[in-house]
Amino acid sequence: MSNLDFDQFLERRSAAAGAYVAGNPAPVDALVAKEGAATFHSPIVDTVFGAAAVAARYRNDAASFKAGGVTRFEILQKESSGDLGFWTGFTGGDSPVSRPGQAYRNEDSCDGSF
Repeated sequence: MSNLDFDQFLERRSAAAGAYVAGNPAPVDALVAKEGAATFHSPIVDTVFGAAAVAARYRNDAASFKAGGVTRFEILQKESSGDLGFWTGFTGGDSPVSRPGQAYRNEDSCDGSF
């Protein structure tokens, strides 16, 4: 995996986040794994395990947002090597600012993963 490919993935990830907070889960759904291991730590402090459960959670939670929602996606550090990549930074917008760290792996079951 080149850093350029990961940069392109992160651009798609940022655009997907914007659609998500406007109530549209489709771009995020295209990026998340549909099978295998995955973990999501939600803003309401619960955790979901398993790719199918994580994908379903994203789809369901998008309904809590409405058209016109905005988000901020500020990357402070990022790196990728092989099929793995991560970023840390800030997200926020209509919701409180958080400092997430997210790790990704290349998955054949995702449309647009790196």
